[in-house]
Amino acid sequence: MTALALEPATDDVLGVFRRNAQNPSAFLALNDGNEFFAAAGVDGVVPYRAIGRRYWVQFAGPCAGPYDRGLLWKRFLQAAEAEGRRVIAVQLHANEAQRAAWLGWTVNQFGTSYSIDLSDFTLQGKKFVKTRNMITRSRREGVAVSEARVDDPDYPGLSAELDEIDRTWLRDKGWHVKELEFLVGQRGGRFQESRRLFVARWQGSVVGYVSYSPVFGDRPGWLYDLTRRRPDAPPGVIEHIFFEAAQQLAAEGADWMHLGLTPFVGLDAAHDLGATNQPLDKLVRWIGGNASWLYPSAGQVAFKLKWRPQLVTPEYIAVPGTPRLRDGLCLARATNAV
Repeated sequence: MTALALEPATDDVLGVFRRNAQNPSAFLALNDGNEFFAAAGVDGVVPYRAIGRRYWVQFAGPCAGPYDRGLLWKRFLQAAEAEGRRVIAVQLHANEAQRAAWLGWTVNQFGTSYSIDLSDFTLQGKKFVKTRNMITRSRREGVAVSEARVDDPDYPGLSAELDEIDRTWLRDKGWHVKELEFLVGQRGGRFQESRRLFVARWQGSVVGYVSYSPVFGDRPGWLYDLTRRRPDAPPGVIEHIFFEAAQQLAAEGADWMHLGLTPFVGLDAAHDLGATNQPLDKLVRWIGGNASWLYPSAGQVAFKLKWRPQLVTPEYIAVPGTPRLRDGLCLARATNAV
């Protein structure tokens, strides 16, 4: 009953997620840099990232069958204690957050995720006028959207173009900005073949892309997880990509398009699980309203809400006992925010 120093075989981990994952963001746990705790006799894993010598940052709760999650979580916490590690759990949905609250942990809403029912996806009607106009403008500028696959002969060249977009996008954010990790998607790595990648071309070059990760469980479909665009891309490029991709994925039978977590927004007392730390709640609310330099939550949620998502889900952060300043610094390190 120890944390795995080496990750299990790729097929085993992906198979566990296909069989058991319920959180729409669960696939992000397969990003490079994460580890997986496993327990004998349990079909499941607990994804986490070791930070320094004192912390394990756990992502999205235990991935196991409904009758095994509690046991797997208990063994994970026992292993953490044996290793002298403090656990921070992030992006928990209400059921896993409630489990932490029952253990006496502090549990605060951290943000909100949004999802679109693709069976009812449309841009018809007055409420979508602005979005339709953005897409029309992109098309008039000559932007073309297509899917790029890893097995395409020209993918290595395309990957180099996308790398340059990543570098340009990051430089445009400012000298102090680092590329976020852990709570967001990645391009490349061991599981790239499981993702879907849609690109926008304009005047012979790629000017933007959106990556989607598979979602398993009760609301299967795809997770909108990574977006990049060149600063000189025509207006409406990302909306154009999103719409074309949503149409294609819906036509293939996908049920849901999940837009992922936006931290620091959608905070509501109705989502309180009875274990909220008030100073931490005030801090999270302050960041959402006053610290766009730390995370552009307002712009993120505005983009997601323009698609009129039907499902809105609170997500939580949990720590044992009383939150510490060092907990926040640890989470910042895990996400590469500092």
